[in-house]
Amino acid sequence: MTDWITRAREVAAQLAVDAVERDRANETPYAEVQLLKDNGLVTLLGPAEHGGGGQTWETAYRVIREIAKADGSIGQLLGYHYLWAWAARLVGTDAQIAAVEELYTKNNFFFGGAVNPRDSDLKITQDGDELVYHGHKSFSTGSKVSDLTVLEGVLEGTDEHVFAIVPSKQPGIVFHDDWDNIGQRLTESGSVTISDVRVPWSDAAGYVDRKFQPLVYNTLNVPTIQLVFTNFYLGIAQGALESALAYTRERTRAWPYGGDDKAAATEEWYVLEGYGDLQAKLWAAEALVDRAGAAISPLLHAPREELTPEARGEVAVLIAAAKQRIVDTGLEIGTKIFELTGARASATKYGLDRFWRNLRTHSLHDPLPYKRREVGDYALNDRLPEPTWYT
Repeated sequence: MTDWITRAREVAAQLAVDAVERDRANETPYAEVQLLKDNGLVTLLGPAEHGGGGQTWETAYRVIREIAKADGSIGQLLGYHYLWAWAARLVGTDAQIAAVEELYTKNNFFFGGAVNPRDSDLKITQDGDELVYHGHKSFSTGSKVSDLTVLEGVLEGTDEHVFAIVPSKQPGIVFHDDWDNIGQRLTESGSVTISDVRVPWSDAAGYVDRKFQPLVYNTLNVPTIQLVFTNFYLGIAQGALESALAYTRERTRAWPYGGDDKAAATEEWYVLEGYGDLQAKLWAAEALVDRAGAAISPLLHAPREELTPEARGEVAVLIAAAKQRIVDTGLEIGTKIFELTGARASATKYGLDRFWRNLRTHSLHDPLPYKRREVGDYALNDRLPEPTWYT
């Protein structure tokens, strides 16, 4: 793991150089994704026999975090890529897994995904031996920077959701430049229109003879991506605190009217107390996030048939706890740092606001109170959460 963390930190150092300017420009991050590719991070989870890193999810989560320290958007893109690259393993057949992992690893392909379960506008019809996707999705993270896109729609006349992996660059997929939110501005998460995108039935993930083959393992998709969220939230919070500490060391002036005047801001009691509180809370959140990563990684890499509903539920609760803790801590850090850095730190050239904006934007993905409820129901009633599209 150590070598991969070092590599991720080197990439993050390059991203940090102009992170503020790139956030303001809000341009499609082609160069940033290429940087991930050039440094082998895109194929970190890919099989070693195809030139991939052959690493575990525990390592992948740490890499996401390091990238997000410098740029929350690129951390999100990489994390989503890891999840979609694992999609075949989550729901596919053995043959589909082998084909997809060889394809993306050998070609260093980057994934996007048009998978938003609250959108029901993407329909699937049958045409002989083909499935035909047509409709609209409100969000398609990675869109224009992706080589492959994971599609999800509902088969007409049924309630069956069918996943398929298709080339992103084709006439039937039109990505719209309508992602203009206050945070995570470089994630290319705008809407997409799908028109007559055809997929052989043999490529429908997890289907054999047009029948889905269910496993408990299929339901790990949500805990896996929820911990992706949690890790780039943690990275954003760490980046915020590190940036604020650097600013205080270099620029914050001591307050000369407090009655206990100090020569430097780094000696003022309220600054020390404030940073001490934030650092302690962040270390506690990090420990919980690491515990969750250590718990889910073995499940993801074990034989799929071995996963039990109980094991799945236990790790889902732990991830729910980690997510709520880092959101609360990260938002507090994103606000509190301005009290510790001083008035001049609010200048746009420093970009300290981007950390709060990034975390606030994505942490609205699904309501945090439901995560608190899951943990509370487990603590009070010993009930494990039932798998849903968000649990």
